[in-house]
Amino acid sequence: MADMTPSEVTRLQTTLQRLLGSPKLTVNKPSRKGMSVELAVSGEVIGTVHRDEDEGEVSYAIHITVLEEDLPAA
Repeated sequence: MADMTPSEVTRLQTTLQRLLGSPKLTVNKPSRKGMSVELAVSGEVIGTVHRDEDEGEVSYAIHITVLEEDLPAA
């Protein structure tokens, strides 16, 4: 997994905010090398972002985790 540059993080955040319709969404670069880039909404981490480069093409995969305990009652 390649590290993301600060410019990439900003561009990805802008794109995700537009695509998902939420200016509260942030992409946060980790404070320590080797840690995952985090995806958050209103400061609450909801998942991770992974960068992949294959044959010169770059893509980003987002893994979102929702805990059952966070779902509304049935």
